Amino acid sequence: MAKLGKRLKSTNETIDREKFYTLGEAVEMIKTNARAKFDETVEIAVNLGVDPRHADQMVRGMVTLPNGTGKNVRVAVFAKGDNVEAAKEAGADIVGAEDLAEKVQKGEIDFDRCISTPDMMSVVGRLGKVLGPRGLMPNPKLGTVTKNVAEAVKAAKGGQVEFRVEKAGVIHAGIGKASFSEQALSENISAFVGAIQKAKPSGVKGTYMKKVALSSTMGPGVKLDLATLSAN
Repeated sequence: MAKLGKRLKSTNETIDREKFYTLGEAVEMIKTNARAKFDETVEIAVNLGVDPRHADQMVRGMVTLPNGTGKNVRVAVFAKGDNVEAAKEAGADIVGAEDLAEKVQKGEIDFDRCISTPDMMSVVGRLGKVLGPRGLMPNPKLGTVTKNVAEAVKAAKGGQVEFRVEKAGVIHAGIGKASFSEQALSENISAFVGAIQKAKPSGVKGTYMKKVALSSTMGPGVKLDLATLSAN
């Protein structure tokens, strides 16, 4: 069995794996133990009492984090006509139509979020097998198929995060950086968890939100006390 490094060992000794911490305590511990030479991402994992195999128990949506994610999000927009300039002015990194579709088909996917105007979906629809598995397919329910591309681009750049439950009933997302203040991280976490609560499917029976844990890129996980989280 490999030995733990001194830093990781000392970090593990400060955290009680069986304890459920208040939001404030958890955030403080995550920041204290994020000691890598780079600005670690603070991640959240939410275990839900749902079975995503059933359509009426799928949990998916968008939430705008009040303090952003700290990540530079590259946005691609499928548009033509006046919407091309509108998307560029709003900060889109890549804008195109059939030419962009050809690049995507070749596997040239240099973006984190994909937005499309409704009139371009006949082109984008052909890219489902490429964009779908990567979670990049534009969707009207998520606001990524829209006539107002400028607003969608600004939202994506400004800290909007998409969440989607995985097969095991877990939602993972990055909700900030270790360099963020404790208040900024706490606000982001509360906003994220609140959005998942609001997205509770009507078909869910029993306990909906089972467990919430925080971690940093190189750090151990910290369990959150759901009662204090709800209070926030």
